[in-house]
Amino acid sequence: MREGVDQVGDDGAVAGRRGAGELEAAVLEVLQHGGSPLSPGEVRERVGGDLAYTTVVTILSRLHAKGVLDRRKSGRAYLYMPVADEPGLAARRMARVLDEEADRGAVLARFVSTMSESDEELLRKMLGEGG
Repeated sequence: MREGVDQVGDDGAVAGRRGAGELEAAVLEVLQHGGSPLSPGEVRERVGGDLAYTTVVTILSRLHAKGVLDRRKSGRAYLYMPVADEPGLAARRMARVLDEEADRGAVLARFVSTMSESDEELLRKMLGEGG
């Protein structure tokens, strides 16, 4: 396995070494494949490595503050789960970027102009079905 590359096994565990910037992605990937809400301890176990419990709690708290995770109280801890699947999270990121721009029309026009022909055709088809 190449260094810096994570793989999720059938048990939802992530193997491999991660740089500091990849921890959030690794935690989110574990939760996406978890099948049910997970506690910080369960996330820590599945991410693997020698992460401190407090590091995992910090990462989960940040992802929750960003609106990427929901959580519910379970005893003294929280259980965490993604608010959407991977395509849904990507759509949320795109919507946030668009919300930050003053000229939405210009941003959308520029985005569409950079699409491949097949993506543009797919978008036109989807918009035609909705209208």
